[in-house]
Amino acid sequence: MPSKLRPDAVLVQAVIAGALSFAHLHDLAAAAGQDGWKAWAYPISVDLLLVAAWHRLRRLRDAGEPTRSAWTWFAVALAASLGANVATAGLLDLDAVPAWLRILVAGWPALAFLGGTLLAHSPAEPARTADPVDDIESVVLEVEPELPAEPLAEIPAPEQPSAPALAAPAPPPVAVPDALLDYARKVAADHETRTGGPIDPDTLRTRLGVPAPMAEAIALQLA
Repeated sequence: MPSKLRPDAVLVQAVIAGALSFAHLHDLAAAAGQDGWKAWAYPISVDLLLVAAWHRLRRLRDAGEPTRSAWTWFAVALAASLGANVATAGLLDLDAVPAWLRILVAGWPALAFLGGTLLAHSPAEPARTADPVDDIESVVLEVEPELPAEPLAEIPAPEQPSAPALAAPAPPPVAVPDALLDYARKVAADHETRTGGPIDPDTLRTRLGVPAPMAEAIALQLA
């Protein structure tokens, strides 16, 4: 179920105050000789300058910049609005407006145009200072020496004297029991009878079931 609309007291008060100020400015401008549509344009000009100055004031304050110019134009627009309200409160004869007030009303458009232009166009942002890192890099690039066009000939490194090769120590002789040697002779004779050639150390090792060094030692004694 939509909620009921509730009027905001602050908004209602702002509308009433704006309407009264608008009417007072219109009456003052009409009394100062600005008839027709020109009398209606004056309150619009004053209120727009007031809003523009307040908007510019908030932006400058949020950015941490000086707000003197925005405050100046806000005070000018507020004085124009407040002055019209006071003048139409019976303190001024609107049938016999003095010459100085006519001059102020006639010069208001130029003053409002100047203020609106200065508020709308912010000054140019200050130029970005050069990054110290960029300055250091540029200095390094400037003082960097030029490389020669042709590469320098490489100087060969002195040859290190090679260490004399050490002879590998001879393996200790493997002792072969006499009984195993006799049995190996029988196996070798049987192999030569069947194949017609001497038995090799690998076959001898397989037939006898001994390690390779012992098989080679037996083969040397059988040769």
